[in-house]
Amino acid sequence: MSVGREREPPADAIEVVAAPVLTAHGLTLVDVELASGRRTALRFFIDKPGGVSIEDCQRFSREIGDLLDVSNLVPGSFDLEVSSPGLDRELKKDRELRWAVGRRVHVFTREPVEGRREFVGRLEEVGEAFLTLAEVAGGRQVPRALLTKVRLEVEHRRSA
Repeated sequence: MSVGREREPPADAIEVVAAPVLTAHGLTLVDVELASGRRTALRFFIDKPGGVSIEDCQRFSREIGDLLDVSNLVPGSFDLEVSSPGLDRELKKDRELRWAVGRRVHVFTREPVEGRREFVGRLEEVGEAFLTLAEVAGGRQVPRALLTKVRLEVEHRRSA
């Protein structure tokens, strides 16, 4: 079970085409979105240890754009957007949650869990039924069935 809506079917095929480019550049796919509107938008959110640079995004964009043009997976014209996940990105899918293990998250529930509806902590585990957060007072399991939103928490680095 994941938070939010599931990916549209063509996204799986798009991921298969993107996989070799990601691997070649040491990148991780955090998410891919195919949004239809006045104009179709294909959005890739990528990451790598230490973070992605503008050059990483540009290189990936050029290479995946060429592959997508040849594969014809996205009919008609579309806007291709490539970016990092962002400092306070909302995490909607299982892959995004797994990617965020070890990072600080802000979790919201529709009903209170032990008297609270918001939790902030380091995401330790993504289970089928629970998310496990490490909080100051120890670990806490939050039922996935009650989740309304999970967002990355901005971590401030301390200077030496």
